[in-house]
Amino acid sequence: MDKLVERIKTHGNVLGEGVLKVDQFLTHQVDYELMREIGTVFAERFQESGITKVVTIEASGIAPALYTAEKLQVPMIFARKAKSLTMDEELLTASVYSFTKQVTSQVSISKKFLSSDDTVLIIDDFLANGQAAKGLIELCQQAGAKVVGIGIVIEKSFQTGRQLLEEMGIPVVSLARIASLSEGQVSFLEGDA
Repeated sequence: MDKLVERIKTHGNVLGEGVLKVDQFLTHQVDYELMREIGTVFAERFQESGITKVVTIEASGIAPALYTAEKLQVPMIFARKAKSLTMDEELLTASVYSFTKQVTSQVSISKKFLSSDDTVLIIDDFLANGQAAKGLIELCQQAGAKVVGIGIVIEKSFQTGRQLLEEMGIPVVSLARIASLSEGQVSFLEGDA
């Protein structure tokens, strides 16, 4: 997606060999027009897959997931990283390691929102080592739901996440694929959409 790549080039900041900061439009301040376009691309790519739910993890995956769900006209569910007082029902849980934050979190979704009747599209902001997406897949599998695709806004293709997910047999569509963040420069591979 050319517009996304241009935004990364103009507003992305390389903070180290493996870290790209995109808080101008995705991870802190959100560009709703860009997120709407991203959601449209994901929805068009998976429109024939029979999606009944879009699933993401809080927080930066919510905006692109919501616009994808809106376009597909299905509910969007986000996995919570912390249990709130109002989450008193049975939960699906999985452990997720964050590459950027260097911490492992327990993520949860209420069992009442996912079932074996659901066909799921997972949307996330970044793909690095694949642990967030893997955790979301595990949550869906606990509910008996079928995951038919994963949409990633920005993939760090020099890390192992894509390989992990493809070995699980799940198609990955990444809009911006980063080949390298060496020497403070972002270099790209061809995106999937």
